[in-house]
Amino acid sequence: MPRQDLLELTPEALTALANAGFVKRAQKDVAAGLLPRLEEAADGTVTAHFDDGVLTRLAPGRTLRDAACSCPASSMCRHRVMLVLAYQAQVGDFAPPSAEDAPAEPAAPAGWSPAQFDDAALAASFAPSVLEQALRLAAARPVIAVQAGQGADGAPVARLPMCSVRFFSRSSLVHARCDCSQGSGCAHVVLAVWAFREAGALPRADGGGGERMVALAPRSAEGQAAAHDAAPRWLAGEPAQAARAQLDALLLALWLDGSGQALLALTARVEALRAQVQALGWRWVDDGIDELWMLLQAQHARSSRFDARRLLAVTAELWARLQAAAHVESPPAESTSPPPLHGSQILGLGVKGEVALDHLRLVSLGAVLWSDDDGEGADVLLADPDTQTVMVLERNWPRTADAAAGGTPATLASRRVAGFPLRQVAAGQVLTKTASRRANGRIEITAGARQTGVMPLSPSAWDELRAPLRQASVRGLIAQLQARLPEFVLPRQAASGAAAGSAGALHVLACDEGLQVQGSHWDAAAQVLHGQLHCGGDEAAQDPPLWLALSHRAAAPGAVDALARALGGEWGALRAVAGTVRLEDGQARMAPLALLTTQRAVVLQVEPPLPQALALQAGPAPRSARSGLVQDTQALLGQWLRQGLRHQGGGMAARAQAQATVLREAGLGRCAALLEAVPQQLRSADRSALLPRLSTLGLLLDGVAQ
Repeated sequence: MPRQDLLELTPEALTALANAGFVKRAQKDVAAGLLPRLEEAADGTVTAHFDDGVLTRLAPGRTLRDAACSCPASSMCRHRVMLVLAYQAQVGDFAPPSAEDAPAEPAAPAGWSPAQFDDAALAASFAPSVLEQALRLAAARPVIAVQAGQGADGAPVARLPMCSVRFFSRSSLVHARCDCSQGSGCAHVVLAVWAFREAGALPRADGGGGERMVALAPRSAEGQAAAHDAAPRWLAGEPAQAARAQLDALLLALWLDGSGQALLALTARVEALRAQVQALGWRWVDDGIDELWMLLQAQHARSSRFDARRLLAVTAELWARLQAAAHVESPPAESTSPPPLHGSQILGLGVKGEVALDHLRLVSLGAVLWSDDDGEGADVLLADPDTQTVMVLERNWPRTADAAAGGTPATLASRRVAGFPLRQVAAGQVLTKTASRRANGRIEITAGARQTGVMPLSPSAWDELRAPLRQASVRGLIAQLQARLPEFVLPRQAASGAAAGSAGALHVLACDEGLQVQGSHWDAAAQVLHGQLHCGGDEAAQDPPLWLALSHRAAAPGAVDALARALGGEWGALRAVAGTVRLEDGQARMAPLALLTTQRAVVLQVEPPLPQALALQAGPAPRSARSGLVQDTQALLGQWLRQGLRHQGGGMAARAQAQATVLREAGLGRCAALLEAVPQQLRSADRSALLPRLSTLGLLLDGVAQ
C-alpha cells in the first residue's frame, strides 16, 4: 500500500514545508534521472540511499523535519525533499499513464475539508499535552477564518488571530503547516480542525473568496463543542461600560478642545484608558488608541507621520468599533439570521500580544520613511507568499548629533535594520528564523549570524502573491475594494496606517500582459506627481484605469523622481505596482510604494534623489463635483478636530449651515442634517450627542466618496 500522504505533497507544499531552493534542486535532479534507491518497509518507512552515501529515512506519522538523515545538515536538507519527489516518481511508474486507461468513476469534489479528521485522528497525531493546550485556547472563543482550497490541489487554510494553518495532506495531519515557531504538531492545528468542523460546507475559494468566520465554542475534555452554549456579551459588564464611557469622553474632549491641545493634559487619561481596555482584552480597541496617541504626538512634533485624514478616520473608527460590537451582541428583534461577524472578533478578544514565527521568506512591497525634529524612522511593508499576510517592520532612530548641529546627517536609507542597510531590506526578500509578530501585523526581526539573510527583489518576486492581495486587473481591484468590510469591524493591521499621507488598503496590481503608462504630470502647486496606468493586452480597452498620485515628502526626496523615471520606461516595461489603494468616484486611486519592471525593482522612498525635469500640469485626475464636495466637508471636520469646536469663533455656525445647504442640494440629506446640528448641539448643556453625530458623519462621507 503506497504512502498516500507523500503522494499528496505538491511542489507548493514541499516549498512551504522545506524551502524553494531545496525543491528546485530536487526537481532538477528528478528531471535528470538522478534518483536515489528507495526501500519501503512493511510499516511504511521509506528509506532513500543516495550515491554520495547519504541515507535518509522517513517513517509514517513523521514530518519532513523529523526525518532521519545522515548528511551534515542540522535541520532541513535537500535529501528529505528528494526522498518525497523520488517516491512520487517511483510510485507514479506503476500508476495508469492517463485518465483514459483508468475505469470511469464519479468525479470527486475538487475541494476538501480538514473537518474529515475525526477525534481519533487528532488523538493519534497529537500528544495529550497539545490537545489539553488546544482546549485551553478554545475556552477563549477565538474567531477563526476558514477557507476552502483553490482547485484540486489547493490547501485549505485556517487563519487564527495570531497565525495561519495550511493543510497539505488529506490523509495525514502531520503535514499541516503552521507559521508559528513550532511549525507543525501544535495546538493551532487542532483549533483549525475544530473550526472547519463548525464551519460546515464551504464555498469554493477561487479568486480569494470562500472565507467563513467561525467563533470557536469551548470544548469538553473529549473535544466536543459545548451544547447550546450561548456566546457571552462582552459589553454588558460594569468594567466594559466604564471603559466605553471613558473612551467616548476622551474622543469628545478631542473634538471640543482639539488635537492640538497640550498632550500633558491627555497623557494620564490615555494611560488609564489603555489599562482598562487591556484588562478587558480588547486588543483592537487598545491598538486603535495607540495609533491615535501616535498621531497626536506626531502632530505636536510636526512629524511627517502625521496625517489629518488618518486622524479623522481613527477617531471615527474607535467610536464605531464599540457601536458595531454592541449591535452584534444585541441585534434587532426582527433579525432572523445570525450576524456575519462576532463581537469578540470586532473587539479583538483572545488575541495574543506577540507570537514567535517559524522560518519565513518575506518579499518587500515598499517602504515609508518619516522624520521630525527629534528622530526619523521607516516602515517596511513585507508580504509572506505562503500565507498571503502583510507585515510591517518598524524602525526609528534619534537624530544624529551632526544633524542637530547643522552638519551632514546620515542617510536614512543607509541605517542598519536586522544587520543590513535599510535600502537593502526595503528592496529585497528577507529570509529569517528570528521573527516575531504582534497582533496588528508588526514584525520584529533580530540580527543574528546565519539567522537572517536578504536577497534582491527580482522582477518576478510578486508572482507567488494571490488574491485578494494581488489583483490581475483594475476591475478586479475595484470589486475587491467594494466588497471589503469597513475598517471598524476588521482586525486592525499596521499596514493600513503605515503609509503616512495616504488612506486605503495595500494591494498589488500585476496584469498578465504588463502595465501600460498612459501619461504622467507634475502638479507643482500641490507637490504631487500624477500618473495613469492601464492593463496591457486586448482587455485594456475594457479595463478602467488606475490613477497614481505620489506626494513629495522631505524624508524621501528621491521618490517622485524615481516614479517619473519608472513611468518613463527607464528600467523597461512595468510588470506590477504596489501601494495603498482607495476608491474615489468608483475609480481606483493608488499611492504607489514600489514597482517591478522587466529590469529591476523600484522601491520609491529609498531611491537616491536624481532631480530631473517633469511635465507640468495643474490639477489632479478628473473628479466629480460630489467628490470635491465630500473633500471640502472632510477638510472642515479635520479643521474642527485639530483646532477644537470650542475655538471656532462666531463664524462656525454660518459655515456649517452653508456647507450643509450645498450637501443637501447634492442629494446628501443625511450628511447635511448631521452637519447643521453640530453648532446647535455645541451650545447645548448636554453635548453627549456630538460624538455620535460627528463620527457618523465622517463614516458616511467616506462611503459617499467611494
